[in-house]
Amino acid sequence: MIDKTVVTLTEAVAHIKDGDTVFIAGFGDAGNPTELVHALIDQGAKDLTLVNNNSGNGFVGLAALLNTGRVRKMICSYPRSSHSVVFEELYHAGKIELETIPQGTLAERIRAAGAGIAGFYTPTSAGTPLAEGKEIRHFDGRDHVLERPLAADVALIKAETADRWGNLTYRLAARNFGPIMCMAAKCTIVQTRKLVPLGDIPPEQVVTPSIFVDRVVEVPHPMSERNAILNGEHYP
Repeated sequence: MIDKTVVTLTEAVAHIKDGDTVFIAGFGDAGNPTELVHALIDQGAKDLTLVNNNSGNGFVGLAALLNTGRVRKMICSYPRSSHSVVFEELYHAGKIELETIPQGTLAERIRAAGAGIAGFYTPTSAGTPLAEGKEIRHFDGRDHVLERPLAADVALIKAETADRWGNLTYRLAARNFGPIMCMAAKCTIVQTRKLVPLGDIPPEQVVTPSIFVDRVVEVPHPMSERNAILNGEHYP
């Protein structure tokens, strides 16, 4: 019997290793797998490379993980955003590396990894410092930059519903990078608000099929990072 569910967050992240590259889904306050990130903090893996839309806010979730000093490199589109205090301090102190990728290119690089595409050309970033060292080709009167796929060892994802096989749905904009990150990671770990019986999710409503999911843990009352930041909360 296929059953990818685990009981605890600790069990869900137990296998993450030092040096792993980790996708963390989320966009602003939507779709952040905060409880899984906090479990990773407790787990202790270090020398990590993180891939996210931004670099964390306040002192919870991704920002709290950065604050442990166990992240070697941050790959994101928006390293400076509202309340992104931790990353800025680490970067100016020379304690963390940064790779900035335009948001559409970031999404397409992740999608390419999941689809088995070796690379693609895009006009985005042509003629800017972000194109330095990359192959440039001319198409239809414009320069295009060759971008390579971006894969990860682990993806941490937040879903709305899941079954024991790992079929997933998402809540509105909380979907964001989740589906493509599931496809492009060697191991996908999902926290879901509702764990439902097999068959309860109509096949046509499945967004991420179970083949792309490895572990599922139910978190029925996930925290709001926005509220935690406004309340001045820290983790741990």
